[in-house]
Amino acid sequence: MEETSSHRPGDPRVPPREGGKRVPRAAPHARATIAAFLVAQVADAPGRGAVLGLSGGIDSAVLARLARDALGAERVLALLLPDRGYPAHLLAETAAYADSLGIPHRTISVEGLAAAARELLPEVRDPVAVGNLTARFRMAVLYAVAREKGYLVLGTSNKSELLLGYYTKYGDGAADLLPLGDLYKTEIRILAEELGIPEPIRARAPTAGFWEGQTDEEELGVSYAVADSVLLGLEELRPVPEIARAVGLPVERVRELEDRVLRHRHKRRLPPIPKLRARTVGLDWRD
Repeated sequence: MEETSSHRPGDPRVPPREGGKRVPRAAPHARATIAAFLVAQVADAPGRGAVLGLSGGIDSAVLARLARDALGAERVLALLLPDRGYPAHLLAETAAYADSLGIPHRTISVEGLAAAARELLPEVRDPVAVGNLTARFRMAVLYAVAREKGYLVLGTSNKSELLLGYYTKYGDGAADLLPLGDLYKTEIRILAEELGIPEPIRARAPTAGFWEGQTDEEELGVSYAVADSVLLGLEELRPVPEIARAVGLPVERVRELEDRVLRHRHKRRLPPIPKLRARTVGLDWRD
């Protein structure tokens, strides 16, 4: 039986297809919705402003631009938080980008904190563990500055990273607001082009910067374009074999990505609490 639909071609509710593959495409109202979200959320903050870490990557660049447009340049503070492995040319480029937006920015090296941790914990040598420490130091600095100004901390994680668990728990995953959290990475790239984000930022391979040459897609074992098509299928509750056929991946590979989403649920939830009373935080206490 043929499927029928009341949606017209080009309807923004229907994700487009590329080579038979469904790909995420942000709704036309995404920018306006994010702007309204930022205005409403920041209105309740004591200092009525927001701080974010500006890394040189596409997510933070897009978020800085959206926050500037929504809140005004004077109410957005960008922190550049390099460690010893952060390239000097990238730091200069990132500062120049903040200048182009007209937003205040500060450079605060976290290398002193990272060096102290290496001395204190010489047994911690795994590069991911070391990188996670540095990511948590960065977030600690963001929260310290936000506290002084009464600002909210904006997290830069997108939907792809949140679902795949590709972020540091209590590091870059810790934030007061996640304005990009319902946009897949491929949607961020499209939005970046629409916003006129500089080409070097858009072309740079996504990386957590944990070690030289590290990239997100190499670690994930699949491109974001493919991963997002799989995640979109999972979001729509489509059968795994159907997703595999549409994306052109073996069923086993799609199941691996599905399993990764499930295994990283703990990053998207409050820590589990044993239930002892009538209403329990994270279970049935509704704020």
